[in-house]
Amino acid sequence: QGLLARISDLLLCRWTCRNCCQKCFECSCCQTNEDEVEILGPFPAQTPAWLISSQNEDKDGDSDNAVSELPPTLQDVSPDRRRSSSDTSRSSYSLTRRISSLESRRPSSPLIDIKPIEFGVIGAKKEIVQPTILRKTYTPDDYFRKFEPRLYSLDSNGDDMDSLTDEEILSKYQLGMLHFSTQYDLLHNYLIVRVIEAKDLPPPISYDGSRQDMAHSNPYVKICLLPDQKNSKQTGVKRKTQNPVFEERYTFEIPFLEAQRRTLLLTVVDFDKFSRHCVIGKVSMPLSDVDLVKGGHWWKALVPSSQNEVELGELLLSLNYLPSAGRLNVDIIRAKQLLQTDMSQGSDPFVKIQLVHGLKLTKTKKTSCMRGTIDPFYNESFSFKVPQEELENASLVFTVYGHNVKSSNDFIGRIVIGQYSTGAPESNHWRRMLSAPRTAVEQWHSLRSRQECDRVSPASLEVT
Repeated sequence: QGLLARISDLLLCRWTCRNCCQKCFECSCCQTNEDEVEILGPFPAQTPAWLISSQNEDKDGDSDNAVSELPPTLQDVSPDRRRSSSDTSRSSYSLTRRISSLESRRPSSPLIDIKPIEFGVIGAKKEIVQPTILRKTYTPDDYFRKFEPRLYSLDSNGDDMDSLTDEEILSKYQLGMLHFSTQYDLLHNYLIVRVIEAKDLPPPISYDGSRQDMAHSNPYVKICLLPDQKNSKQTGVKRKTQNPVFEERYTFEIPFLEAQRRTLLLTVVDFDKFSRHCVIGKVSMPLSDVDLVKGGHWWKALVPSSQNEVELGELLLSLNYLPSAGRLNVDIIRAKQLLQTDMSQGSDPFVKIQLVHGLKLTKTKKTSCMRGTIDPFYNESFSFKVPQEELENASLVFTVYGHNVKSSNDFIGRIVIGQYSTGAPESNHWRRMLSAPRTAVEQWHSLRSRQECDRVSPASLEVT
């Protein structure tokens, strides 16, 4: 190299050793140990010691090969340029061999078995793999321990009595028997149900001691075609007898095919003037099991009913509010299946309407009295003065009474509509009226007992 080259390296190159005036990666006095190899930014790092030990061997062994492997174009070049090219090739080849030897000296890394990722092909058939279910093996004792014998015994309280004869039902429940007949009239398209008589009815049971005669019942029969329980009919009340004879005939206008899908339900009820009527027993017969055209007579044993008390009846009302006039119009249209209050002539029902503002009674009106019926038609209208700002605090109390000349009127049922409604149907009717002003809104309502209304509605407590 020459003196000028070394002086320039000393002045211009920061990698020149000051002790020996050689390049740092060529001298041995500036080398670090094998564990300390410093790399500074973009500058070349110092040559490791394990490369220096075999550097001389590589220079001697590779000189001849490098010259012989030169291409023909480089053999005609000047010796100085050829020498510099040879040095460059020799240094790069030596570095490559040393790196290869370094890789061979390093401890081998653990082998990891990586399976190739398999990508599914659209439309390819997939193999269905069913999960294995671990089933517990039961011994015979464990298996039969799962059964509940009471569910399969004849002493269950279910209403399915198909497995019992009438004699077995009568001896088991001792509720008496009912005699009735059915026949379908194809000429006029109606079903005829005839209630003939009952026998061996049980004596009445009183819980409050209000019954005056505890030795005899006052029975009557309610007839309906399930699942329609609203359009029912009932016989007259037979006074103080356990073997009543009714001999009453009723018709149901219904198509023949529809009648075959219905179930005839006959409920024997004990009339009680001073409390709600009690159900003695019932008889149900699917009409698909009998020949309706030919007809027939049956004696059937009464079975217990899940319904211990009779419904009080239903009331059809219409509400209409006029915001401009501040008037609340009420229409009493009709009622049906009202509780019978008179054993001789049914009932003489009328409806009392009372307007309550907050907890104060302000107005009372009532309909006319319908004689001797439990399905009265009224079609009467009433109007109350209610300003719009007071409408949200208003309540209407509807009470159905049975007229009684000798004593006070007999309570049948009650509902409250408005601020203190007695139930969800009543609240829904009130909301529908408020959302549709100047429009008549009709709805059927099931009557409730006085105790139930007093418990849920403060407005019921303010009226008599």
